[in-house]
Amino acid sequence: MRIYETDRLIVREWTHDPDDHARIFDIYSQWEVARWLGAQPRVMADAVEAVAVVDRWRVLHEGDRRFGCWAVQVRDTGTVAGTVLFKPLPNGTGEVEVGWHFHPDSWGYGYATESARGAVERGFAAGLPEVYAVVRPGNERSMSVCRRLGMAPLGRTIRWYEVELESFRMAAP
Repeated sequence: MRIYETDRLIVREWTHDPDDHARIFDIYSQWEVARWLGAQPRVMADAVEAVAVVDRWRVLHEGDRRFGCWAVQVRDTGTVAGTVLFKPLPNGTGEVEVGWHFHPDSWGYGYATESARGAVERGFAAGLPEVYAVVRPGNERSMSVCRRLGMAPLGRTIRWYEVELESFRMAAP
């Protein structure tokens, strides 16, 4: 199911199609991706984990259609470049984060910025007053995406994930 589209991208739900499972595994088994994720980063161990990830992301989206972790597919090639996330932060205050995880073969094309901008615009259209992004210190590529989105840096915090992260905020227009 398509969630939204941009000029170059189709943002859709991840499915249980074997190709989606294979691409999830290919993305999250890359240390270059996994090193920036979670309190204790680790690569995805096997393709079976991809099935569980799709199920977990589906529950998030079905619980509130504004939110999800979605496949970002390049319109011209059909290649799934990565994942864009748009979900509540884990503090129960209703604060929402945008994030992105892309395969290294899709870095440098602007897909993270374009898909994240679409997610943020969709969230603002649904009435959200602001959106946050959190980035591991040292992840210059993701901090650059935050700046290209026009997000204001808030500094480092452990507020949401109990690990020190750079935080960014964007208010609705």
